[in-house]
Order: sequence, then C-alpha cells, then structure tokens
Amino acid sequence: MLKAVALALSQMLSPPFRAVLLKSVALALLLIALLGVGTHRLFVWLASFGEQWIENAVGGSAHTPIVILAWILSIAAGLGIVLGSVLLMPAVTALVGSFFVDEIALEVEREHYPTESAGTPLHPVVAVVEGSKTALLSVLVYLIALPFLLLAGLGAIIFFIATAYLLGREYFELAAMRFHPIAEAKWLRKANQSTVFVAGLCIAAFVAIPIVNLATPLFAMALMVHVHKNVTRPRLMRP
Repeated sequence: MLKAVALALSQMLSPPFRAVLLKSVALALLLIALLGVGTHRLFVWLASFGEQWIENAVGGSAHTPIVILAWILSIAAGLGIVLGSVLLMPAVTALVGSFFVDEIALEVEREHYPTESAGTPLHPVVAVVEGSKTALLSVLVYLIALPFLLLAGLGAIIFFIATAYLLGREYFELAAMRFHPIAEAKWLRKANQSTVFVAGLCIAAFVAIPIVNLATPLFAMALMVHVHKNVTRPRLMRP
C-alpha cells in the first residue's frame, strides 16, 4: 500500500497530470462556488421571509431586535456555508473525478504498466452516474453524521471513516470497471474490502489537507489503479 501511495504521489506533478489537474481544480471550484452562492441566496431569502413574518405576527415594536437577529443569522449562515464547503469537498471531488477517471487511469497505466493492455474507457454516462451516486450518498451520510460534530472529536472521526469508505469504494470500482463488467468490479471491491478501505483511509487523509484536496481525484484514481493491479495481478498472470 505504501508503494502504491508513493507511486501515485510521484506522478501528481507530471506534465500529463498537470493538465488534468487544472481542469479538475477549475471544475471543483466552479461547483463549490455555485453551491455556495445558491445556498447563500436561499438562506438570505429565508431570513428575509422569516423577518417579515415574525414582524407581522409580533408587531412593529420588535423590528430592531428582529433585524439584529436576522443579521446574526446571516453571519452564521455565511460561516456555515464555508464550513459546509469544506465538509462537502469529498462529495464534490467524487463528482468531479468521474469526468476525468479515464485520462488519469490511462496515464498511470502507460507510465507504470506499459507492457500490459490498457483498460477500456468507461462510458461517460456510467462514470458520471457512479460519481453522482457517491456524491449524493456522501451528502446523506454527512448530514446524518453532522450532529456528532458537537460531541468532541467523534464527528471528525465519523467524517473521516465515511470519507475513506465512500471514496475508496468509488475510485476502486471506477478503476476496476476499465477491465471488468460493473457487477464483477463491485464483487472485486467486496472481495478486497479491507485493502480498499485502507487505500480509502489514504484518500481521506489527502482530502483532509486544505487546498491540496482539490487534487483528490488525481491522487485517488492513480492510487486505485495501482491497488486494482495489485489485487488482480495473480489472476492476470495465470496461463
């Protein structure tokens, strides 16, 4: 596993990867910005609507306290959006990564496995659907785990483990689908779930690093190409 991590990291700054990195980061930042602006507009509208409703219900005498409360809630909402953007980074990278899996995997296969046949590119719809499913599942899991953030470090541990499981599962299956049908790729992941989870922990650690985590799709896909090769190589070498 350490060798796979080292190989994935060593290729991060190669020229082909830099080209994919720029596109991946640009798309991730765009999605985060759109989510942030959309969520902020929603909160502003809810605060304005709630302010008017309370003022009509209570009366004009409560105008000043209500304005102050709305102002405080707006600031809290803004901070919440920033925090939410950080917490939702794994979901964003899961979706973004689905657009570039084949470019990343092909470069890894060419660089480290030149004597072996390259994988078959995934149909774009399949890749995006798998990425979207993981992104939505990530959001659901994080919403469920969010209350645990109030319990010391328990919430952080839950987020870390959930990220390791979800991203490990997605990127291994995407790497495996280049060589196997979808059902077999999922079976391979389940058959090697401990290995995939450990690799997922490495991805989760990468996601936890601010700014650097924008490159998560490159690191995660490169890592899982090596992991997939490692768990299937005995089978591939049979006569």
